[in-house]
Amino acid sequence: MKVLVAVKRVVDYNVKVRVKSDNTGIELTNVKMSMNPFDEIAVEEAIRLKEANKVSEIIIVSIGPKQSQETIRTALAMGADRGILIETESEIQPLSVAKLLKEVCDQEKPELVILGKQAIDDDANQTGQMLSALLNWSQGTFASKLEIEEDKLLVTREIDGGLETLKLTMPSIITTDLRLNEPRYASLPNIMKAKKKPIEEKKPEDFGIDISPRLTTLKVIEPPKREAGVMLESIPQLVDKLKNEAKVI
Repeated sequence: MKVLVAVKRVVDYNVKVRVKSDNTGIELTNVKMSMNPFDEIAVEEAIRLKEANKVSEIIIVSIGPKQSQETIRTALAMGADRGILIETESEIQPLSVAKLLKEVCDQEKPELVILGKQAIDDDANQTGQMLSALLNWSQGTFASKLEIEEDKLLVTREIDGGLETLKLTMPSIITTDLRLNEPRYASLPNIMKAKKKPIEEKKPEDFGIDISPRLTTLKVIEPPKREAGVMLESIPQLVDKLKNEAKVI
């Protein structure tokens, strides 16, 4: 079985993001970038399926600037087999990503696509669902457990009322939750081997897909800083502040 995993290059989750001086977006100059954490979980799950002899090949796909090759190499060092980079400097929104991934799926014919449930930069949580609709494949979102039984997928997902288990017919789209697994660190020998693994480079134009943004960002601002707390001497003072200053009662 062939598995396709989509990964995204984002600002590292340990970095404190800063807004550009002109309020047009987030400052990316000289900022540490890494693989989206949810995508790391997707890569790890694909590798575990391969180690269990359920999967024969893992293909990594990333859409973004030339530097996204580093993100693909990280996944290859973890244990994936080959990569595809769809290179573009333009802003890519979820529907465009889903359309490009659909074209890749049409060419590669995977039986399973695994994505992170959302990227930590835009928090859109849309690409997996859109890809499922475009391909007309079954989907299991927010997966916290994944099992393969012959030609079926058993997906445990977290919902408001607890846990829900779905039995899906493949081909299928899976989006990963944090509790699905804990990604491994790539060993030095595997990092060296990853340098020799192939990465195919393409452009959005090769697929005939219009990636023009459908949404325009008007302004990006930092949230207001939290004010210092106030020590009060009595309950009546607290009630007065809640009523007259906070206006919550």
